[in-house]
Amino acid sequence: MAMADTRFSNRRRKLAAELAGQRIDAMLVTNLIHVRYLSGFSGSNGGLLLRKDLSALMATDGRYTTQIAEEVPDIEAIIKRAVGPTLLGEVEGPTRVGYEADYVSVSELRKLEEAAPEDVTLVPVSGVIEKVRLVKDSTELQRLEEIALLADKALAELLEAGELAAGRTERQVAADLEYRMRMAGSERVSFDTIVASGPNSAKPHHGADDRVIEEGDLVTIDFGAHLHGFNSDCTRTFGIGKLGDFEREIYDLVLRAQEAGVKAAVPGAKLVDIDAACRDIIEEAGYGEYFVHSTGHGVGLEVHEGPSAAKTGKGELEPGMTLTIEPGVYVPGKGGVRIEDTLIITQGAPKIITPMSKELRIL
Repeated sequence: MAMADTRFSNRRRKLAAELAGQRIDAMLVTNLIHVRYLSGFSGSNGGLLLRKDLSALMATDGRYTTQIAEEVPDIEAIIKRAVGPTLLGEVEGPTRVGYEADYVSVSELRKLEEAAPEDVTLVPVSGVIEKVRLVKDSTELQRLEEIALLADKALAELLEAGELAAGRTERQVAADLEYRMRMAGSERVSFDTIVASGPNSAKPHHGADDRVIEEGDLVTIDFGAHLHGFNSDCTRTFGIGKLGDFEREIYDLVLRAQEAGVKAAVPGAKLVDIDAACRDIIEEAGYGEYFVHSTGHGVGLEVHEGPSAAKTGKGELEPGMTLTIEPGVYVPGKGGVRIEDTLIITQGAPKIITPMSKELRIL
């Protein structure tokens, strides 16, 4: 437990240093992902008040009295349901208190304003905690590797069992994969599993419906597992029976683009350049209009978080960041391919934590 306390207190220290430049005396954190990141508390109702002197206070409701004491033994907790107003009521003196502008609704802000003492000024803060979260610590990276391998194993077992085959529906395949991930230890899925077959594979976020998988189909499976707050994200595309020339052409194209993106993901690389490494290959092949999303995103406590490798991507990669590389080609009415790995950025070449082979597999 002491190691966990140090980890969370180190994160709070980094946040306090970032806030000092904005003349923030205290930060009210009510986004549950951020509450967990800064304290370890995993309940569904909680808040954290972090002062510039690094002292902190938490609040939750009576359902979590025991849980918060176990998960956050180093911070005093007030047991009241209205966590934001409760914590603001504990602020003393002329104080500038930041609140999470990207997550507090208009009605919630009104309640905070009503609860704040007269000499407290509420200051909107945006993107600061997300900035601290960009570079993962060793425990985060270990957890991410563990959940990625769990999900990878579940898909490998599904394939070995012949559960991805002509005659089965997309929904059946998705259910089998989710069951295998749960049985392997996942608490839940990271997002709704995508099993997109035939013409549905041309829809980047299709989902999984009652379409029966047929011979000659491309089938894209985008899936993730969730454990201890962390997520995995991986996509593989498979062929069912004999594929046509078009299907093989776009698979080979996307694989080349994806491998180029992985190769480009090194410390100091600009995020916009990583996107271009994939996109240029697809555009040169004449399929640029069919690559309709960004190249990648970070993975951690959220399945989609910073950094972002996109046409509009800002910043550079640093060791300890995570990034997916997931180019795709989606031709309406014909089919599509996406191949996605999750990477950990290291001092040298990136570490791929989604190890399943990307060579075209025909089932």
